Amino acid sequence: MAKKEKIKNLFDNIAPDYDKLNHILSLNIDKGWRRKAVREIIDNDAPLSILDVACGTGDFTIEIARKAAKESNIKGIDLSEGMMSVGREKIKSAGVNATLEYGDCESLSYSNNTFDRISVGFGVRNFEHLDVGLKEMCRVLKPGGKLVILELSVPSNPILRWCYKLYFLNILPAIGGIVSGNRGAYQYLPASVLHFPTPDKFIKMMHEAGFAKVKHKALTFGICRMYVGVK
Repeated sequence: MAKKEKIKNLFDNIAPDYDKLNHILSLNIDKGWRRKAVREIIDNDAPLSILDVACGTGDFTIEIARKAAKESNIKGIDLSEGMMSVGREKIKSAGVNATLEYGDCESLSYSNNTFDRISVGFGVRNFEHLDVGLKEMCRVLKPGGKLVILELSVPSNPILRWCYKLYFLNILPAIGGIVSGNRGAYQYLPASVLHFPTPDKFIKMMHEAGFAKVKHKALTFGICRMYVGVK
């Protein structure tokens, strides 16, 4: 089975408990990370066309929609219908203007130069072919458009890294397994973080995909990192 099919099935299975577990296991720190990224995405008062890739249950999409100009066009795409079903209900409750639809980041169904901004919140590590996904996002961005990525990371400090791995590889799968009934999913998630390219390698990949002015910022001692690139 291809990685993307496994990812789709995994997130379909944990969708009902995903939000609750996500906020518990991250101690709600993820909300602050998203707010910082949204300030990078919504950097002016003009209406923007924005694509939120790997939108999941829509937390990032909703936060973007809340801050964007009223006339903005905001879409979220994901492989998992289970996650997006939860997200659509959240969008209704939030009363924001955004739509979620099926989309494969490696074969985006949009024309060249369509979007002013593209965001990815904690999803690039799930791309089956990361280089292809980055090139596709660059293709559908307008010239001068901006890509903003949030992704979990391993702290560089040795003591923090040891504590992080203890939590991520042992405690998180145990709690996630008890609450969701799917320990395997919560073993995959931390493993995917550990196998993600280091910041210098990922920045190089962004450059190779066509992005310029690439910058990177470590958040909360490097537990999360924000990457920004301009087409």
